[in-house]
Amino acid sequence: MSILKVLLITIIVSLVISASSAHDEDNKKMTSESDDNDKDKKKTVTYDGRSLIINGRRELLFSGSIHYPRSTPEMWADILEKAKHGGIKVVQTYIFWNIHEPEKGKFSIEPQYDYIKFMKLVQKKGMYVTLRVGPFIQAEWNHGGLPYWLREIPDIIFRSNNEPFKKHMKEYVSTVVKTLKEAKLFGPQGGPIILAQIENEYNHIQRAFREEGDNYVQWAAKMAVSLDVGVPWIMCKQRDAPDPVINACNGRHCGDTFAGPNKPYKPSLWTENWTVQYRVFGDPPSRRSAEDIAFSVARFFSKNGSLVNYYMYHGGTNFGRTSSAFTTTQYYDEAPLDEYGMQREPKWSHLRDVHKALSLCKKALFNGESTVTKLSQHHETIVFEKPGSDLCAAFLTNNHTLTPATIKFRGTDYYMPPRSISILPDCKTVVFNTQFIASQHNSRNFKRSMAANNHKWEVYSENIPTTKQIPTNEKIPTELYSLLKDTSDYAWYTTSVELGPEDLPKKNDISPVLRIMSLGHSLVAFVNGEFIGSNHGSHEEKSFEFQKPVTLKVGVNQIAILACTVGLPDSGAYMEHRFAGPKSIFILGLNSGKIDLASNGWGHKVGIKGEELGIFTEEGSKKVQWKEAKGSGPALSWYKTNFETPEGTDPVAIRMTGMGKGMIWINGKSIGRHWMSYLSPLGMPTQSEYHIPRAFFNPKDNLIVVFEEEIANPEKVEILTVDRDTICSFITENHPPNVKSWAVKSEKFQALSNNLVPTATLKCPNRRTIKAVEFASFGDPAGVCGAYTLGKCNAPSTKQIVEKHCLGKQSCNVPIDKDAFTKGQDACRNMVKTLAIQVKCEA
Repeated sequence: MSILKVLLITIIVSLVISASSAHDEDNKKMTSESDDNDKDKKKTVTYDGRSLIINGRRELLFSGSIHYPRSTPEMWADILEKAKHGGIKVVQTYIFWNIHEPEKGKFSIEPQYDYIKFMKLVQKKGMYVTLRVGPFIQAEWNHGGLPYWLREIPDIIFRSNNEPFKKHMKEYVSTVVKTLKEAKLFGPQGGPIILAQIENEYNHIQRAFREEGDNYVQWAAKMAVSLDVGVPWIMCKQRDAPDPVINACNGRHCGDTFAGPNKPYKPSLWTENWTVQYRVFGDPPSRRSAEDIAFSVARFFSKNGSLVNYYMYHGGTNFGRTSSAFTTTQYYDEAPLDEYGMQREPKWSHLRDVHKALSLCKKALFNGESTVTKLSQHHETIVFEKPGSDLCAAFLTNNHTLTPATIKFRGTDYYMPPRSISILPDCKTVVFNTQFIASQHNSRNFKRSMAANNHKWEVYSENIPTTKQIPTNEKIPTELYSLLKDTSDYAWYTTSVELGPEDLPKKNDISPVLRIMSLGHSLVAFVNGEFIGSNHGSHEEKSFEFQKPVTLKVGVNQIAILACTVGLPDSGAYMEHRFAGPKSIFILGLNSGKIDLASNGWGHKVGIKGEELGIFTEEGSKKVQWKEAKGSGPALSWYKTNFETPEGTDPVAIRMTGMGKGMIWINGKSIGRHWMSYLSPLGMPTQSEYHIPRAFFNPKDNLIVVFEEEIANPEKVEILTVDRDTICSFITENHPPNVKSWAVKSEKFQALSNNLVPTATLKCPNRRTIKAVEFASFGDPAGVCGAYTLGKCNAPSTKQIVEKHCLGKQSCNVPIDKDAFTKGQDACRNMVKTLAIQVKCEA
């Protein structure tokens, strides 16, 4: 009976999945045909108090932030395709002023930063665009997107009712809009842009400027509207957004925290639903669960929301020197698409499923009347219903974070896990619960490349300058930002001090101390050419104290400080008045007392020699003498080696074990700053692996160059390939069937089968097949994908059943059938059982 039953259920589930797949394929075909027909069609974009209206139709819009400079153009198509299959209909991106106009008056669109090409690709995929023109963007991007030269405009005050700032802001915004109009990218021109944003979270700093802040908001809105782009303008986190500009919400739970549009005729839009907390060096890992994000999205749409944007949907990489102060090179790696562009499961698929569930409610959401019923402190129902019709959708909410509940709704009991929302597109059938993940999970694997690790490291060390090489040119140390002008992370400061025998301590156990008070961000100190030490600030407190014992001599002593930045600030009022670098410098512990060196006369030089010579390139590397690297090298050293292009097509990373702080180049292209020595409170580096886009590789031979500020050893540095070939499922008997089991046909909500059961669904990435079942348990297993463990209860036949369903296939479905798994011998009859599966995919 059990064998027959499992075969019968398998056939039924296969038919359901087949029907669902056919339905999806029909939808994809229809969508594709619609996209082909509509993608170049001129669009009218308006709004009312319920939603945006595109060509006269209301749409539920699921949007994702994907920033074109944070991935290579070669990656864009794949990232956008995965976003589309995840249910994303709108792509949101900033335009980054400081990469398009690094020099005043020289606006350019370089191939790697071609936002026009990017938006055309979005349009080709059948998606819309939200344009965030800034000019201030924050975004954990260097200087918040503002070019450095703006700081040097006389009398300028950033983001205020200041004529110099407004002049340059208007010129920049007008230039961007002109390029987009010329490319016919706005909706009314047949392009994909349906929304445009001016400014960014200005409410945070508005009060600092008092009435001039209010005046600036009015001016910015008026200026934007005057550009006549033909689509609505928005301001995020701007309660007083002037008409016709729409105020939008940013945050984690806008369904509960957003006060709503400031006028009844504006729709409720969510411009940033943070998929995780971005990370800075020194941070421990951060997470935001798929369940919590899905809850927030369901909640927002149940409260009359009509657009949600995930910030970020794909974070990517802060290549080169593009990150803001102390921000990691890796950006929003925990987003639905990770840094490498791979689907992070279950986040990607669980959000895809909530999009599907909400789309099944679309007609009721837009045409029904909303009724909220508060059942208790933690429980409520929200119903959208059109009187006199069958149109009805319901959202059942259990807001208690610890306790499950049973909610009685229209005569039926519905089990609700803690902190969850159930979505009922027909007010009867639960197709999705935010806490029950019916989709698959996966685990990311880093594998040592077989081809790319035959390294023979060579080293070149920087010469430590004296006042002879860098003579005194200022009485006091020059402020670091204004010295560097954002052209380098590094600047030398040199001075000298002459001491007599009477100045030095007489006892051997007493040493003078060099004390430096710095405004940030880090420094490396040398006395008479010898490395003394290094120190740094943090994201929260940039300033720091450096204090180390030093060996001084009778006569002239040379002091050299390499001051360093780790990105410019990206937030707050009066950004043009932020400062960095050494401020006060003393020698303590001398017989003659302390010496204040701050007014001693200082030499300054921007950059370091290897940077100036470009030794991170193939040609530049020939300009200096390298020697074999043996063990740990001195501070301020360059390391290089050649390596073969890694095998296969999987993404690639470099693990920087043994290194400290600096920057990495592959074939002359910087993949960003590394910082292994800044440990989190957990005693680990915040980021150990650094993405190398495959577009940076040569066909066979490659050059890697690392600049290292600290004493370090490159012997353990390794090149890795990255995959997500470990896939899993973790479902219970209480799970609803996958949301794909239902559809709306001929305007009627209906199931695709009469026999629906909770089912584990698994699908390998990149057309790979399931080669091994690494774990399978029906009972009370625990753990996470990649690390499941057996509990006290386990059906012995589980692995055999899973292998029969899955081995050798690209995808498989394993229905939960208690009788088939337990074979009538259930040792834990009163337990709600879980099916956990882990499989390995291979090409």
